[in-house]
Parts: sequence; structure tokens; C-alpha cells
Amino acid sequence: MKKRLIATASAVALLAAGTVAAPGFVRPAHAATSLVGAGSSFDFPFFDKAFHVYQTKNSVSINYQPIGSGAGIQQFIAKTVDFGATDVPMDPTSDLPKAVTAGGPVEQIPITLGGVAISYNIPGVKTGLHLTGSVISDIYLGLVKNWNDKSIRALNKGVKLPDLQITPVYRSDGSGTSYAFTDYLSTISATWRGKVGVSKLPAWPVGVGQKGNQGVAATVQGTPGAIGYVELAYVLQNHMKYAAVQNRSKKWVTPSAASVAADAAAFKTVSAKDFSIANGGGAKSYPIATYSWVLLYQHPSDSTKARALVKLFQWMLGAGQTYAKQLDYVALPKSVSSNGLKSLKAIK
Repeated sequence: MKKRLIATASAVALLAAGTVAAPGFVRPAHAATSLVGAGSSFDFPFFDKAFHVYQTKNSVSINYQPIGSGAGIQQFIAKTVDFGATDVPMDPTSDLPKAVTAGGPVEQIPITLGGVAISYNIPGVKTGLHLTGSVISDIYLGLVKNWNDKSIRALNKGVKLPDLQITPVYRSDGSGTSYAFTDYLSTISATWRGKVGVSKLPAWPVGVGQKGNQGVAATVQGTPGAIGYVELAYVLQNHMKYAAVQNRSKKWVTPSAASVAADAAAFKTVSAKDFSIANGGGAKSYPIATYSWVLLYQHPSDSTKARALVKLFQWMLGAGQTYAKQLDYVALPKSVSSNGLKSLKAIK
């Protein structure tokens, strides 16, 4: 998986231009319909597996380009793809009106649920690192610069922390993962909220930028002293180290399917207008989590593709969730998948 993610990172620029197929894409010989999507790299491990399974059993080929939520939204608006994917719904004052003007009414449907892990590369520290949201905020603000800073030592008594400079790694592309991360930090830190705020593409005060979850993951792995926020599936499948984060109940929780599900359970409903699930309550909740959304026009110009899209995402919201669980995502709550199936009825 590590080799696949690094290869994906090197291909992102070409993918953004729509000039090559997504990593692992093989066009089925029997495919009668071709679908192209682009956007969230957060979703890519799940999509890569689920789309492969689906197209081996159906007369359709699916080429998904993991170029980041922001770029995926722009390709969706430009109608160069059949569907988009983003970890934050379209901005109702800018992106959504542009999409409606370009292609008519839009459906935004939750497609998967996952956590954002705080991964690190500290020589000699293999497990057990504890970080609060306020300390993570201070690291990304450039206020905490070394791993043996007193604020980190206070949280990690008995852990031998080196006198090593911290290298914060962030997403350089418009990213829903960045939105989820900054959304969480904004719930924790008034300083973060005032200086940086919540954004898919914030003005990072310090650090090193990389494209895609795969780019951040590779840089953290290759840089002693690095810290980065990375979608949980990438972290677990690459055997990366990650921190326990203190939640609202003052409990130390590591990201997992169970702890992400516990966070999501604190939010009874989600919609494209009310979608944040940052820092949910509950002793077992991991506080940095997000839904990811698929973008579909209600009235695609190609009726054959419209039918193929509906069938694909009906399967993704149902049986396809099995592959989400296998790949360290969280299967959608039944109420969320049921609402998604209802939304698909608008696609004609």
C-alpha cells in the first residue's frame, strides 16, 4: 500500500489535468458505460477497492482521480467529470451557485465516514504519544517548535522526547481533510479560530505543504521530527505512528472505527448545510472525524450515465459499505445511508 500511495502522490499533477487514469484503474473489457470522477484523496483507498469490485460485476468502468476536494469541486463545476467527491459540501455562496448555473440542481450525498489521525515521526517514540487539541494548534501556529517542549512533556510523563525540531506537514491543495482538521482546531482554540480559522486551503503559519493525504503521509514517514494530519486508512495501512488525542470528556482516545463512530453518533443528523462532526461528546469519541460527500447533478445530459450513476451509488450506500469497513473507514449510520438513497431518486 505504501508504494501505491507514493506512486499516487507523483501522479497527482497529471490526474488534475485529467490526462491519466487513476492509480489501479483497469477498464473492464465488457464495459458499456464509462464514468469519471474526481476529488477527495481522503476517499481514495475506499473508492479504489469498491469501484474495482463493482466494475468487475457490472457493465461499467469507473476512473476516479484523487486530486483533492477543492480540485474535484472545480472539475465537477466545469463538467469535465460525471461526479465529484469532497470531504466538505460545496460552499452555498460560491461553488454551489456556480455548479447550478453550469449543470442545474445538485445532490450532495454522504458516502463515507472516517477519522483524521495525527501522525508523527519521532525517533525512539513508537507508541503512546498524547496530544491535546490546544498543543496541536500551538504546533501548527509555530508556538511549540521542539518535541521536548514543556507543553508536550507535561502530557507524556515517562516518554523520552528528543530535543528535535518539529516539522508540521499540511495539505498544499484545497482539501476537505484540511477543513476537518481546522474545523476541529477552531472548536478547541480561540487563537486558532482568530488567526487561521476553518478552511479547505488555509494560510498555514508554519510547516511544509504536500498534495493529497498520500503526499502528507509519505513526507511524515520520511522526515524525522514531522507531524501531519492524515486520513486514518492511510495511517493504518502504512503502519504509521499516531497520537492519542484528548476529547471533550478529557479522555485520551486513539482513532479507530469504533471511536470515529462514537463521535458521529453525537450528531443525530447531518446535511449539506449542517455537516460538521468535530469534537463530538462521549467518553469514547475520537474528536477529529468527517463525512465525505459525493456530488451529482440531478439531470445529467447523458441519461445512460445518469442510470449508471444511480446504480453505482445505490450499491456504494448499501453493499459497498462492507469495503469501507474492511479499509479502516466507518460504515455509514443507517439513517445517513437511507437519506442518501432517497436523494438518489432525484437523479434522472
